[in-house]
Amino acid sequence: MSTLIVASSPKDWPFDIPDVDVVDAWDYLTLPKYSELRNVRILNLCRSYKYQTTGFYVSLLAEARGHKPLPSIQTLQDLKSQSMIRVVSDELDEEIEKNLGPLISDEFTLSIYFGRNVAKRYDRLALLLFNTFQAPLLRVKFARSTDREWEIRSVKAISGNDVPESHRDFVAEAARRHFSGRSVTRPKKTHTRYDLAILWDPDEREHCPSDEGALKKFCKAALAEGLATEMITKDDYGRLSEFDALFIRETTAVNHHTYRFARRAASEGLVVIDDPQSIARCTNKVFLAELLSRHKLPMPKTIVLHRDNIRNIASELGFPCVIKKPDSAFSQGVIKIESPEMLELVAPEFLGESELLVAQEFLPTEFDWRIGVLDQRPLYACKYYMAKGHWQIIQHEEKGNGRYGKAETLPVELVPRKAVSVAVKAANLIGDGLYGVDVKQSGGQFYVIEVNDNPNIDAGVEDQILRDELYRRLAEVFVTRIERRKAWNPDE
Repeated sequence: MSTLIVASSPKDWPFDIPDVDVVDAWDYLTLPKYSELRNVRILNLCRSYKYQTTGFYVSLLAEARGHKPLPSIQTLQDLKSQSMIRVVSDELDEEIEKNLGPLISDEFTLSIYFGRNVAKRYDRLALLLFNTFQAPLLRVKFARSTDREWEIRSVKAISGNDVPESHRDFVAEAARRHFSGRSVTRPKKTHTRYDLAILWDPDEREHCPSDEGALKKFCKAALAEGLATEMITKDDYGRLSEFDALFIRETTAVNHHTYRFARRAASEGLVVIDDPQSIARCTNKVFLAELLSRHKLPMPKTIVLHRDNIRNIASELGFPCVIKKPDSAFSQGVIKIESPEMLELVAPEFLGESELLVAQEFLPTEFDWRIGVLDQRPLYACKYYMAKGHWQIIQHEEKGNGRYGKAETLPVELVPRKAVSVAVKAANLIGDGLYGVDVKQSGGQFYVIEVNDNPNIDAGVEDQILRDELYRRLAEVFVTRIERRKAWNPDE
């Protein structure tokens, strides 16, 4: 993807950045050669972004032409909205207090150049603000509130002309680093057509959805299918528009940056697995219980639990039974209730975190089936055995990592047909992404336990049968969807 810097006057950007051309804004708006360009990123550094000014129209027409402007029209509108400025993530709020708390003054202005500040101590805060308010050059004003906490008062996108003379060398270097930051390289002898970002957390070890071996295999398969891949982290939020697709390989949650990445990528027109709707649906067990019940899919006897019906558990489910927090994952937030006395102890704590819980009858089994479903078809099938001497697949230790049961992968065609059938039906109620459906086999019946939007694919486990073919199928789905999207939007 090529990049153009569009400025009110080329003199406003006197820096030489390799492989980046500087274009006069009026030329960009009026000359046919720019409207005919494809696969272009636009950095709009005009002197004004006010409504119906040249700067406004640069971003507007860039979007109409299928170019990717920074800032976008949505960002320009967000910058004018005080309500949007006040809505910041907890992480950003904490970083503001951490950075500005020691200051004596009651006001502070921070200049942000491609996600960086001239004072290195503010780099983290600058990056988070750049990821939140997507513009290359920003000026953010802070002030203390009446309760002495720092808050954002205004955020303004500025032009190259607004950069102080003393900051210009720093801005030039920040721009060069920004444009050279991509670790994606297209091998000389391999022609890749599209760019795929893989969101992961290199520090997430115990519960990561894919180990490094699996990620390397996927990247290799993707390259063979014409996809250049890059591993990105939560700090790369501001770069999503550089890619054609996003593959999330980090544990997901709605109140988490993974969901924000999925939403942003989807709004930018990227192909996303897993998409924000799938994350929202799968990470809440109350939703899943209602969905499966409505569509009459078999599941253990289930109650959506609240403070008014908690005493019905004994008569409707009996003991032992299982209580789950709506956002529980990796066997955490899931407790086997052995008696009414234990229920009295556990329920207040759980209900203190969520108004609704899920309670299910306890079905003891030696293993759970995990059916991987991709694009509404079965991909792999595993037996996840319970941890030795425990009733769950993972037994969490007070100190150290959890203890896992063994896993056994089988050809899908050798798995009981009913297990695969109910798993695919359950996954298809969520969407057409990548899912892992947990199914219990008890008394000759098969029961859906849950649908996971971000299932494990680890080297030597889930890929044990299909091997490299599993990764090729994943890559093929991305390519097919990217091509379908581009067929619908030929200007991209």
